Parts: sequence; C-alpha cells; structure tokens
Amino acid sequence: MIVLVAKYHVRPGHSETVAAALRRMAPLVAENEPGCLLYHANRSTEIDNLFLLYEHYADVAAFDAHRQTKHFREIIEGEIVPLLEKRERELYEPVAP
Repeated sequence: MIVLVAKYHVRPGHSETVAAALRRMAPLVAENEPGCLLYHANRSTEIDNLFLLYEHYADVAAFDAHRQTKHFREIIEGEIVPLLEKRERELYEPVAP
C-alpha cells in the first residue's frame, strides 16, 4: 500500500473555490479508481487557506493511475494547482500490514 499526504496552501481569496473543486473530485475518485482505497480531502480548522489530502492506494501502479485520470488532470492540475501558493507531497508505506 502507498499512503499520500498532501498539503495545499491556497492563495488568499481562493479557498472556497478549492474546497468546491475537492468536493467534486472525491466522488470521481470513488467511482472510477478501484485502486484508491481511501480519499479524504480536509480543510484546516485553524488556517483557512490550508487543505490536507490523505489518500491510500493499493500499490504504486494505482497511485500512478490516479495521476493519469482525466479528473486529476482537469480538477487538481487544471483548477486547483494554479490557485496554490505551495503544494507539499509526501509518500509513505505502512510500517506493519
């Protein structure tokens, strides 16, 4: 399994747009990506323009497939990334099965 933790630091004035785009993204992942075992998009309760994505993929191939989907390219890369000040991404493996 591959675990992704991503932080989106949104430019001021664009947080609601990013939140709406993430709400559209989640069901598309659930409906079209059997290799994505968990997809949670979260918004900080303390910092309005900070979002955290927490995702589980069956394997590296499923993670790579996610990044090639139409919805990832259109929503994440096309709509959200241009509104970010910074994007951080970390990949993990579970310590125990």
